[in-house]
Amino acid sequence: MSLSTATGPESPSLVLLHGWGMNAGVWEGLPAALIAPRRSVSIELPGHGTAPFPAANPGLEGWAATCLQRAPKRAVWLGWSLGGLVALQAALQDPERVCGLVLIAATPRFTRAPDWPQAMPPATLAQFHNGLLADPALTLDRFLALQVRGSEAGRETLRILRQEIAMLPAPGAPALAQGLSILRDSDLRARLTELRCRTLWLFGQRDTLVPAGVAEGIAVLLPQAQVRVIPGAGHAPILSHPAEAGAEITGFLADLPC
Repeated sequence: MSLSTATGPESPSLVLLHGWGMNAGVWEGLPAALIAPRRSVSIELPGHGTAPFPAANPGLEGWAATCLQRAPKRAVWLGWSLGGLVALQAALQDPERVCGLVLIAATPRFTRAPDWPQAMPPATLAQFHNGLLADPALTLDRFLALQVRGSEAGRETLRILRQEIAMLPAPGAPALAQGLSILRDSDLRARLTELRCRTLWLFGQRDTLVPAGVAEGIAVLLPQAQVRVIPGAGHAPILSHPAEAGAEITGFLADLPC
């Protein structure tokens, strides 16, 4: 799914990766000024929206490989939440293909650990796993509500999310379950220093899924990273606070050498 037209054959590309349970529809409201003049291409995660769910290539490395197969030869990657984790993995797997990373409400490790306290309790993901077996649709709706909890624009952001993802098919339970396993099991903290591209990390001050405290951990693990916290935002700052998030992203993209 292409969201904008390239200004020329050499225009650098911007790959967009959505989060768990979402689809390419979440980018429909993205301000055109944020991505111009780049040719933006939205890639759906395996089994989400209209993307097939292959029997092979399970796990984070497999999902990254699948997205790399559909991506331009060289591009900046923008990933939200689980999409940010996949984008990180893609940059580690094939660094020549990724010339910049914009990571929105994303983290190299989503679950809490003794040395990573600012993260999601493992029990939260376990509840979503159990909920998928009983009622996938209700589980997805609960997750949407969590994404906007605490945001000063929560009600309107939830309305936008529901409206945008309804434009495409809902993800299947196998893809949702595998996505939760990736969120639960992945830990890329030790590999952050291998990154060869510039990175921008955006967090929401009121995010209940990826707490803003993760920003401090990123600053320690990757001192050269650009890290910003959007005041008043939850897990979807690009939707709830498009002006603030957009200003950070456009400034970062303008300074990239690619």
